[in-house]
Amino acid sequence: MLVLRPVEPNDLPQLQQLARDSLVGVTSLPDDSEHLGEKIAASCASFDSDAAAQGPENYFFVLEDLDNRRLVGCSEILATAGHDEPFYSLRNRHFTSASRELNIEHGVPALSLCHDLSGHTLLRGFHIDSALVRTPFSELLSRARLLFIAAHTPRFAEAVITEIVGYSDEQGHSPFWDALGKHFFDLPYVEAERLCGLQSRTFLAELMPQYPIYVPMLPQAAQDCIGRVHPDGQEAFDILEREGFETNSYIDLFDAGPTLYARTANIRSIAQSQTATVQEEPAIDARGRYLVSNDALHGFRAVVAELDYQPGQPLALDPALCAALDVRAGGTIRVIAL
Repeated sequence: MLVLRPVEPNDLPQLQQLARDSLVGVTSLPDDSEHLGEKIAASCASFDSDAAAQGPENYFFVLEDLDNRRLVGCSEILATAGHDEPFYSLRNRHFTSASRELNIEHGVPALSLCHDLSGHTLLRGFHIDSALVRTPFSELLSRARLLFIAAHTPRFAEAVITEIVGYSDEQGHSPFWDALGKHFFDLPYVEAERLCGLQSRTFLAELMPQYPIYVPMLPQAAQDCIGRVHPDGQEAFDILEREGFETNSYIDLFDAGPTLYARTANIRSIAQSQTATVQEEPAIDARGRYLVSNDALHGFRAVVAELDYQPGQPLALDPALCAALDVRAGGTIRVIAL
């Protein structure tokens, strides 16, 4: 059985292996033991905090195979993007110029550095073992974060965003980065992403151009990358799109990958998940597949389960599911269909 739970200090060795295997562009998951150790410590403090409102907390989850204690995925929620420093993006806007004498009006898209998205809750750090791609466990790893938000809404913003990894080739070259960022940073794309994962993002504001960049002046290969999803990031995009997230005018300033946005109250797993009282049964006649979580904080757990769920009725769970979710008869769980 696979269960999603908060990260623990002894997860570091396995987490570092997940970082090595993760897609370039997942900057919140750097292959650096010291930095990962700090992230684990910060996450543990976040889960232990008694925060009554949105703050700087970062909630780090891992997906564990209980049969062999192997970690097969991880994901995060940053309660407030840009809490300690601005959260930078590129805003893609159309500028219109006109000549009354020539009777010409022309619109041109331009990219501008901004931190408009600071203050939103950020989903990040999604990575799953390649053997589990396009399985219900990808849904578990991504959407269980939303069930956690549903259970602890005051800790999060009224809007949620996520940056989807943009296009780069098999050699790790990003046409967008090569056409834009490389001229200001003098670094390969992979190295720039690595640095962004290890240190403050203030260097972005210090080195990126402060004036709009007109899109037609970029090479066509770079223009084609704007809003384009990396093939290995498509599943993460699709899952959240089904949740009601939408693209907007913001893109990642490294690889031009799209930013997804949703009002927290409108996200499917938050708006439509329901709570039920646990009824422990030795066997269950399942009628559907569901995401199931408890509503705990530090003890948060979530699984995929075959259940016979009837809204408004107690929900029967077998002993193995009760143990995986760390719940007992009479306890409360949260449920939503896959």
